[in-house]
Amino acid sequence: MDWMIIEPSLEQKLNLECSCRGIKQTTDLAEVRDLCVALIQQNFYQGLMLRQAVNHIASKEPSLMAGG
Repeated sequence: MDWMIIEPSLEQKLNLECSCRGIKQTTDLAEVRDLCVALIQQNFYQGLMLRQAVNHIASKEPSLMAGG
């Protein structure tokens, strides 16, 4: 299950850090609220998609292992 180990590149880590710092520095409460709502919604749908994808892969795995 090595494919589940996440190793972001340095550039990806720096982009994440810049985004986090921008959020920490904002003083606009409405902007923070809107961002939180958007992130919760996105996280919800990504979680569903990831679960569905893993289940789909798991259902295909036995046939892949058998060479089919």
